[in-house]
Amino acid sequence: MPIPFSPILALVLMALSAGPALADDVVAHVTDSQGAPLADAVVTLTPDTLPPLGPPADAIVDQVNLQFVPYVTVIRAGATVTFPNSDKVRHHVYSFSPAKTFELPLYPSGSSPSLQFDKPGVVPLGCNIHDWMLAYIYVSATPYFAKTGGDGRATLAAVPGGTYAARVWHPRLVGTEAATTRRVEIGAATGELQWVLKLKPEFRIPRRRMEGGPGY
Repeated sequence: MPIPFSPILALVLMALSAGPALADDVVAHVTDSQGAPLADAVVTLTPDTLPPLGPPADAIVDQVNLQFVPYVTVIRAGATVTFPNSDKVRHHVYSFSPAKTFELPLYPSGSSPSLQFDKPGVVPLGCNIHDWMLAYIYVSATPYFAKTGGDGRATLAAVPGGTYAARVWHPRLVGTEAATTRRVEIGAATGELQWVLKLKPEFRIPRRRMEGGPGY
């Protein structure tokens, strides 16, 4: 005996067959124009509509051996970053970035001031005492991001299926991050995303020789 047609049953079957969009680990590979793997590149995936988000993970930018560690930190907007001073000298951390202009006036070893970063953008860091100290905080509007390692690869874990704007940023990138944008479809068969970046020459202020003992 044939089963009578039911519009409600048909809608339920359609919903079940469609199912939720599967999450996928997305691998990105970033190289320079000579084909060498590029570390410290930030890869982001931005959906057309952001899902409801929980609290962002906080981060630490340490000061060790008169350097910021790590060189590039990636956080989601709203996260708090702590700046411990693990050196035996004082530091004065600052940024003039439109995304976060701030100063942490001269503070001693063992101190750990914190700041919240609530606006997306790139925040270069400096020390007013040690001119060669340089680092970057990348504040992301999207929760889907990762930073490349020494092999030039980054894995964005458990990205829900859908259409995204994919882009990459690096401290020495020639041009704008927006120019790297491409539309990608994330799904069960997502391949490796690849970028080849043209870079500016690296320039670092020479590090001064510091005498031992407390001080500046």
